[in-house]
Amino acid sequence: MLSVEEIEQRLELLRIEHRDLDCAIGALSQLSQPDQLQLARMKKRKLRLRDEITFLENSLIPDIIA
Repeated sequence: MLSVEEIEQRLELLRIEHRDLDCAIGALSQLSQPDQLQLARMKKRKLRLRDEITFLENSLIPDIIA
């Protein structure tokens, strides 16, 4: 199990990578003949990052028993 500090560090790295991928996807999309396979792979990677970010964010929220 990761500590809160380790989770927060991992989240920051994932957010940076997600933001960088977003910029790269935008730049690649602007080309006259973008590589569709590369675009698809980048988008898929971005979605996986988003899922991992969401999972880690949820792990920081304490369970509340109602």
